[in-house]
Amino acid sequence: MELGPNALAHLAAGIGAGLTVMGGAAGIGKLAASAMDGTARQPQSANDIRTSMIIAAALIEGVTLFALVVCILLVLLKS
Repeated sequence: MELGPNALAHLAAGIGAGLTVMGGAAGIGKLAASAMDGTARQPQSANDIRTSMIIAAALIEGVTLFALVVCILLVLLKS
């Protein structure tokens, strides 16, 4: 079986997309666990902790989306 000239670019984009999604999920999971722990320790600060968690999760998802767009562009521009 012969590989096309863009096979490595497609492989790199697939691996990059997978790593990006796993990293984003791990980051948001750790963030949520820390927020739950903080809320359990200080229930009176729950609203402040929740607000900070939502902002941080949005930033993590933004970076993840940007990385996925780069992976998609790698595939589309190398085709």
